[in-house]
Amino acid sequence: MEFFLSLCLGIGLAACSGFRVFVPLLLSSIAVHFGWVTVASGFEWMGTWTAITLLGTATVLEIGGYYIPWVDNLLDTIALPTAFAAGTLLTTSFIEINNPMLQWGLGLMVGGGTAGFIQAGTSMVRLASTKLSGGVANPVVATVENIVSIGFSFITFWFPIIAFSLVVIFIFWLLRKILQRQSKTNS
Repeated sequence: MEFFLSLCLGIGLAACSGFRVFVPLLLSSIAVHFGWVTVASGFEWMGTWTAITLLGTATVLEIGGYYIPWVDNLLDTIALPTAFAAGTLLTTSFIEINNPMLQWGLGLMVGGGTAGFIQAGTSMVRLASTKLSGGVANPVVATVENIVSIGFSFITFWFPIIAFSLVVIFIFWLLRKILQRQSKTNS
């Protein structure tokens, strides 16, 4: 059961990094520092003051950057690979498996894939927002993404199984929307 809970925690936080890369990393770092969660061996550095300071700075810059019109598009360009890496790190850091290749492979496929998929979806929303509003609505989109990333990170810490279930539902919903859009363009 502990493995399943840690996997749910990692995947839930990976999904949050699809909305904001550094928010779930910062919150995880704080949670590790204060002993609210434990990480796999070798990831104790996440709870250091250095990690908290660096991730806090990165979080503030990322959140602020999404409110600057030309910076938000630049951030979307680099957010996909960064979210993929963050999702991989978050998932890998919470699952304890004695085989590092299996641990990192699972983190890469499940955590990185989840974060990358969510990030791709948020990039499509931002692109549509820019196209339809000339970028005027982008701060609203950024605010919603910030709220989701922060709020869902907290939900994930308290209720990892519920968070995991919501991530699965969201991914299926997003896939359905993408497939519907493709079928409309092919018709």
